[in-house]
This record gives sequence, C-alpha cells and structure tokens, in this order.
Amino acid sequence: MIIDWFAQIGSYFIFLYSCFRFLPRIMYRRHEIVRQMHRIGYDSLFLITITAAFTGLVTAVQAVYQTKGYIPVQYLGVLVGKSTMIELAPVLTALVMTGKVGASIAAEIGTMNVSEQIDALKTLAIEPADFLYLPRILAGIIVFPLLAIYANLIGIISSWFFAYLRYGIHYHTFFSSLKNYFQPSDLWGGLVKSFFFGLIITSIGCYTGSRATGGAEGVGKVTTQTVVYSAILILIMDFVVAWLLFGGGH
Repeated sequence: MIIDWFAQIGSYFIFLYSCFRFLPRIMYRRHEIVRQMHRIGYDSLFLITITAAFTGLVTAVQAVYQTKGYIPVQYLGVLVGKSTMIELAPVLTALVMTGKVGASIAAEIGTMNVSEQIDALKTLAIEPADFLYLPRILAGIIVFPLLAIYANLIGIISSWFFAYLRYGIHYHTFFSSLKNYFQPSDLWGGLVKSFFFGLIITSIGCYTGSRATGGAEGVGKVTTQTVVYSAILILIMDFVVAWLLFGGGH
C-alpha cells in the first residue's frame, strides 16, 4: 500500500510536468482559459457569496463570545478581518469549490476518457495535456485568488452588518480597528494559499479524471477521489503555507 501511495504521488507530479511543459503554447489556448475562468469563477459567485456571508456572521458571533470580558468589542473588526483574510475565506472557499469545480472537472474528463474521446484526440495528434488539462489548471490558479478576495469582502461586510445590528458598532469603529492593525502579509498569505488551492483542485480533477476506467462506475469513483484527495491536500497545504509565512521565524 505504501509503495502504491508513493507511486501515485510520483505519477501525479509526472502528470503536472506533462501539463506545464506546454506553457510556451499558452497563447493558443487563451480563449479556452477564459472560458474555464468564467466557468470556475463567475458561475460560482452565488455559492461563494452564501458561503462567505454566513462565514462572516459566524465569525462575528464566535469572536464576540470567545473574547467577551477580555477584549473590547470595538476590536471586533481586527479579529474578524485577520481570521477571515488569513484562514477562513481562502480555506472555506477552496473546500466548497472542491465539491463544485473539482468534482465537475473529474466527471467531465473521466467521461471523456471512458468514452474514448481522449483517445480520439490523441489519434488527431492533439495532446490532452495541452488541449484539456492545462487551460483548466491555469484558470483555477488565476481565479481562486480572485474568489478569495471576493470572499474576504463579503465576509467582512457581513460581519460588520451583524455587529452593527447586534451591538451597535459604527462602521467607522469597526473598519478603523481593521485598518489600524492591518498588515499586508494578512492578505497576501490568504492569496498565496488560494493560488495553491486552485492548482490542487483543478490538477487533481484532471489527473483522476484522466485515469477513469470502467464506465459510469469508474467516473463516480474518480469524482469521489477528487473531492477526498483535494480536501486532504488543501488542509495540508494550509498548514505548510501558514508555517512558512507566519510560523517559521518564531
């Protein structure tokens, strides 16, 4: 089992290399990249809005509850802002998008593989890594940080709205504390995470889908594998990036 596990890791990195070696031809696939960006980003805005809004509300409730009697409620803005930008927005966005984007890519590529459409591309001298996989991977790398910024905005605004309704905190008080204690690394840390999350979700979806066998049952299997593997790697990468950016010097 351990040998198979390492073999899968090696096969995955070989797959990544086979995709990124076509980067010099990227301009020929720009229209497909834009189409995939629309599919991954724009079509997911409603889902991200709902997720980020309620994440912001829960964050505000928990921040007030956990700091009651220790930290003045006027500092709610900085508590919500830092936790949202560094951790909650990029990670929860990625986990939600794993079920939507990762599973969709795996099912699409897997269906093409079991129906021999990918073999048909190869007979036409069209590389699937160039035509199918790389545009989806690059679209995810570009779009996920943008979605994280959008999730930050929605989450922080919804937190302030709750704080205003529940505790009467004026927007100036809320956002002044956020501004006074803001550090660029808070935002960049979350965006770096989102960059890697986009790579993980789209590449694993393409990788597992390209290895689908056995008809509809095989497609369902690789779809499940995509969600499970992506979620695990997102949490691992979350720790690795956080340690390198925030924990290595202390």
